[in-house]
Amino acid sequence: MVLVDTSVWVDYLRGTATPQVRALKELLAGEDIVGTAPIILQEILQGADSQERFDKWRRYFADLWCYTTKDPVDTHVAAARLYQSCRRAGTTPRSSNDCLVAQIAIENDVTLLHSDRDFDAIAKAVPELKLYPAA
Repeated sequence: MVLVDTSVWVDYLRGTATPQVRALKELLAGEDIVGTAPIILQEILQGADSQERFDKWRRYFADLWCYTTKDPVDTHVAAARLYQSCRRAGTTPRSSNDCLVAQIAIENDVTLLHSDRDFDAIAKAVPELKLYPAA
């Protein structure tokens, strides 16, 4: 089971060739469960440059698994703790959304496929976060 971050979906939708996009294509063609999360869907749809593209992407992502928070308040509190753990370890994530995505991955016990350097730093500070090896 793999949670795919916005950073990979954006490259995938643009047709950009990266190791992460290659890994995503292999995952989509295979038997593994590939999913997104509500915050990731929001970030993707915010990037749509037309209503047509927005609707197309909405339909596409509706067919994917959606990993959700176990408890909305507890998950956000845990994401804030994750952020604090990173700061204590000497790195500050650039986006609180990344902390939320990481926490959703941890709670659902799934591997995160990403191309955002913040997740590498988060995983060093919070070893419960499992990253997909795409390189």
